Amino acid sequence: MNTIRPHRLAFALACALTVSGLVACTRTPSPDAGADANPPTPDAPAATTSVATGAGAPDSATGTPGVQDGLPGAPGKPLPAATGGTAATAVQPAPAPVVAAAAEAELPKDSPLRAQVLLERAFFSPGEIDGAAGGNLARAVRAYQRAQGLTESGKLDAATWEKLNVDTAPILVEYTLTAEDVAGPFGKVPTQPMEMAKLDALPYESVEEKIAEKFHMSPALLKKLNPQADLATAGTKITVPHVAPGQNLPAPARIVVDESDAQLLLEDSAGKVLGAFPVTTGSAQFPLPIGDWKILGVSRDPVWHYDPKLIAGSRKTDRKAEIPPGPNNPVGTTWIDLSKEHYGIHGTPNPAKVGKTESNGCIRMTNWSAAALAKVVTTGMPVSMRR
Repeated sequence: MNTIRPHRLAFALACALTVSGLVACTRTPSPDAGADANPPTPDAPAATTSVATGAGAPDSATGTPGVQDGLPGAPGKPLPAATGGTAATAVQPAPAPVVAAAAEAELPKDSPLRAQVLLERAFFSPGEIDGAAGGNLARAVRAYQRAQGLTESGKLDAATWEKLNVDTAPILVEYTLTAEDVAGPFGKVPTQPMEMAKLDALPYESVEEKIAEKFHMSPALLKKLNPQADLATAGTKITVPHVAPGQNLPAPARIVVDESDAQLLLEDSAGKVLGAFPVTTGSAQFPLPIGDWKILGVSRDPVWHYDPKLIAGSRKTDRKAEIPPGPNNPVGTTWIDLSKEHYGIHGTPNPAKVGKTESNGCIRMTNWSAAALAKVVTTGMPVSMRR
């Protein structure tokens, strides 16, 4: 039987749930509408609730999803994803006019920042946008080249730029901070689960973290683009990457998790890759479960169920606890439940480490990628995990 644990409504509405630090694969979802019904975005989270731990199947099953990043947490009863061949598309408000920022004119045509934003909008995500070359960018380029029929070098050669530059929308745009953007609460989040459990929510630690996540970038890049901006005041105009189009993913027929490339791929029924995202997958102690699985459901704003018996290195004084939802919850703002018991695809409180560290079995993405993916998965969608 499900039990509901109250949280302060002010916290629940104000915290655009995203996590940092610990990441584990056992948590409880909010009774959200699944993949097909107006999921919260990083800047507009839904109210949070907690459900007793279950297996994640729609109306049945009890169990605790697995362990990730040294801390367990799992969705209790995530609601089913949309059924049918494709996920239903929620009605979206008309987008605000896009205005190129002044910095757009100074951005080199071959800059890593330009490539990262274009790839994000093309659904071949480089992960956290930081304006620098690195492994995630190279893997995104390689996957994009493969999908476009180009030579797979992982390098931004002339042919790759030609394809990317078909997208002529601005890379950097002006954005005016809203009251919601700058609203707290903000606060330092503990690193130990037992201390986390004492809180009502795990909010963003700063307005900088909140705004950076909204635009898929690192706090350092936010500061670099806006060195003098007052980020704590609504009405402030700032420069941000234009990444909004990258949130509307094409609906796949199946998902493939490739351990060797540290990527999650969206494929159509013919095996064509529609998109690719960096992921963290498994470790020696908690390896990625190689094989074929299915999507069971989606939950958002999850509560993480901490069980010290499942965690190597946990403190002897630790006990089972519910870790409240929030941007710094160890499993992020979205959980996509899998038919492999204890395993799921979920977000993270530390997007800079995605694709660069180990997990304890689950598939960890940035919060924004996990939220976008949750909108297009369907109940029963195949998920293949391979080396």
